[in-house]
Amino acid sequence: MAEDLSQQQVQRAGSTKKDEGGGFPTAAGIFFGLGLGGFFDGIILHQVLQWHHLLSVPYPPNSVDNLKIDTLADGLFHLSTYLFVVIGLVLLWRKARKTHIRWSGKMLIGTFLMGFGIFNLVEGTMDHQILSIHHVNETVPHDQWIFWDLGFLAWGAIMLVVGWYFLWDGQRKTTDRLPTGLPKSI
Repeated sequence: MAEDLSQQQVQRAGSTKKDEGGGFPTAAGIFFGLGLGGFFDGIILHQVLQWHHLLSVPYPPNSVDNLKIDTLADGLFHLSTYLFVVIGLVLLWRKARKTHIRWSGKMLIGTFLMGFGIFNLVEGTMDHQILSIHHVNETVPHDQWIFWDLGFLAWGAIMLVVGWYFLWDGQRKTTDRLPTGLPKSI
């Protein structure tokens, strides 16, 4: 029994096999990051800075009727980001209740950054470029919107790459902490 537990503890930190208990819940961190990216966009860019709404190109906030549509769309957007966070929490809770090695904190930070970056890349590509339902900063002259949109995409790509590095480094540090005499990977 103790030998089985030791073998379980040495399983690769980022493993995704369903029957393994020791792997880090990468998907949980990515879902958290997706939700946090959405909350940042919705709270900071939509509400605090008021640079845009989810549907501010087809429904510019220049009338009460359009603002009602924008507010409803923003609320549904926030609901989806809330669901991402709930999914991340459930996945993390389910994994943390199982026997596992102590994970490096870099893995959680890395997956948060990866999720946040994925959010920016997907949302920036779909909503800003393909669907053109809003742009990052609609308070600047129209010919400058593209620069804000490209900056948003670059920011997402940087977060994704930095997040991947943190995840990789955290996996390496987690397996390096295993007791001596045990294999570092499967």
